[in-house]
Amino acid sequence: MSQISGLPGGGAGGGRAMRSLLKDSSVRHHKLSTGTLRRIAGFAVPYRGYLAVFLLLVMFDAAIGAATPLLYRAIIDRGIVGKNTGLVVWLALVVALLAIVSGAVTLIQRWFSSRIGEGLVYDLRTKVFDHVQQLPVAFFSRTQTGALIQRLNGDVLGAQQAFTSTLSNVVSNLLSVVLVLAAMFVMSWQITLLALVLLPLFVLPARLIAGRLRAATAETYRLNAVMAQTMTERFNVAGAVLAKVFGRSRQSSREFAEKAAQVRDIGVTTSMYAGVFRVSLTLVAALAVALVYGVGGVFAVQGALGIGTVVALTAYLTRLYGPLTALSNVQVDIMTTLVSFERVLEVLDLEPMVADRPDAVELPADAEPSIEFDAVHFHYPSASEVSLASLESVATLSTETGAEVLNDVSFTVEPGQMVAVVGPSGAGKTTLAALVSRLYDVTGGAILVGGRDVREVTQSSLRDVIGVVTQDSHMYHDTIRQNLLFARPDATEPDLRAALEAAQIATLVDSLPDGLDTVVGDRGYRLSGGERQRLAIARLLLKSPSVVILDEATAHLDSESEAAVQTALANALVGRTSLVIAHRLSTVRNADQILVLDDGRIRERGTHEQLLARGGLYAELHKTQFAEQPAVG
Repeated sequence: MSQISGLPGGGAGGGRAMRSLLKDSSVRHHKLSTGTLRRIAGFAVPYRGYLAVFLLLVMFDAAIGAATPLLYRAIIDRGIVGKNTGLVVWLALVVALLAIVSGAVTLIQRWFSSRIGEGLVYDLRTKVFDHVQQLPVAFFSRTQTGALIQRLNGDVLGAQQAFTSTLSNVVSNLLSVVLVLAAMFVMSWQITLLALVLLPLFVLPARLIAGRLRAATAETYRLNAVMAQTMTERFNVAGAVLAKVFGRSRQSSREFAEKAAQVRDIGVTTSMYAGVFRVSLTLVAALAVALVYGVGGVFAVQGALGIGTVVALTAYLTRLYGPLTALSNVQVDIMTTLVSFERVLEVLDLEPMVADRPDAVELPADAEPSIEFDAVHFHYPSASEVSLASLESVATLSTETGAEVLNDVSFTVEPGQMVAVVGPSGAGKTTLAALVSRLYDVTGGAILVGGRDVREVTQSSLRDVIGVVTQDSHMYHDTIRQNLLFARPDATEPDLRAALEAAQIATLVDSLPDGLDTVVGDRGYRLSGGERQRLAIARLLLKSPSVVILDEATAHLDSESEAAVQTALANALVGRTSLVIAHRLSTVRNADQILVLDDGRIRERGTHEQLLARGGLYAELHKTQFAEQPAVG
């Protein structure tokens, strides 16, 4: 069986041929976007020297492979049959030397392939990651996270194959076929034609079974994805708690078992298809070898061919069918890698809606910390402006923009003032806060921080002077120390200590066995809601911004937690300009000015006492939302 290791279904060449046939043939008819090939070539420019050496090595290795059967013929016909012991030994040493050289070339070739491939993966991943970081919040709110991660993993890996495995396979297979056919025709055109006539016996069964195996493999991926999604949902903290509090743990286990059983069953089916695939190709390969030995043997008996020539022809046969089968599907191989590249470029082509202007300037760190809304209008962008249909698993994206969320909003927060914004759910309060830190850009009017339009300064300098605490402050699955240092990487130990004390959480951190090096868990779930909020405030204090935005930072806390957080917030707001999206009375009543937002417009403005005395919408909100809540602080 070692003689057919190079045929489809056996050895490296056979493995490549089978993988080629298993690829989705639908990409054959895919139309690449204009300029895609030019852009793909651009990624190869930094590696053009490596690519040139890599291709030379591939061609040299193919030439060694084609030369080896000629040495077999010489050993038998001129050495063994001619009883020339010295020649046999000499040629055997040459075969051994070529094997060593081929092994060394393969290792060197592998280094160049890895250097090119891993370099491209690094370039593509970092480029996509950096680009995605610049996309608007609306992109992340619409996109399936798993689909986006697939672009950075699966599609990036598929794209890099264009310059490594696909390129080397095409060059190597093409050169091998040319050299092998040339050598075979010179030795025996009759047997060469017989070998070519038998080629359909390899390709047709392979395509027939490969289609079914491809479908089964695709279903395997789908079912594994469904099973993985179930595990992801049940294994995160929120999912695990939900299953427990509703007493559905056993039901979850049954549902998972059903999905796992589907994966098991399709695995058996896939394994059988793969087995039939390999066995059928091995049988056809054995038939081809038998015919060549039979016909060649007859020619040898008649004196038309030497015994060594028959052996060489059989050896060449093992190097012919694998490359020919792979080349029969070369268009699919190439298009598969190009489509992966195109899917990566699709993400890179999604323009960030919020971007620095070419003439953007730095907002001085000591700029007057004022906030001004000047006739601001805003509506959320359409799906087609911020997302990709392929990342949302939909056919097309809507081009309609949302209704206007903010309408002619004007107000000013003077340096050192605290302005609170209240209003019913859906009034646009959180949107208003998001516009200050430029998570979105206004669609009309302007927002000024420190007297400068936020669109005229760099985003990094703007966010250096603004600190934000939301109602659900996110923590990375890392230590308390690293979550704090995210705000200011160069902070010292005394800086961290001061921030924790001001945020009323130092005692808690000191009580933990690992202190600052305690891992907070997924999204900070090892901490209570109040502890997470105080840690978020410590992070804000460490940043020490001149402008603070609080987006309902105490909305979902119990009274005891709220009291601790309010004390921490009081420390955070001292001497700072603050815009507070208010939910609790304790936050609102101390504000210098309260804005009542309803349906995207400011309906009322004034102090707590003034608005209560007016008896308008604020008074109604106070009665329905705040009156029954205990005043804190």
